[in-house]
Amino acid sequence: MSEDPVLAGYRQSIDNIDAAMIHILAERFRITKAVGAYKAAHTLPASDPGREERQIARLRKLAEDAKLDPEFSEKFLRFIIQEVIRHHEQAAGR
Repeated sequence: MSEDPVLAGYRQSIDNIDAAMIHILAERFRITKAVGAYKAAHTLPASDPGREERQIARLRKLAEDAKLDPEFSEKFLRFIIQEVIRHHEQAAGR
């Protein structure tokens, strides 16, 4: 059975978006790794709860404006923040 061409087109677009998201996440983590090294070198705390909450509020608003579920966007961002903090703690040897 051959694949539906409309469905194949949608799936190709999804595959392209997934690839772009991976590259964007890789770039984000490259930068946060540098932040972690900087924080470790200057004995700064691995997390900044105030900034994290401001970022979550900002991205929830962006999600709402983009018609994306803000609850989902917050969960996604909190997961990323937890990973970044874990990397920063590793950089600091904690």
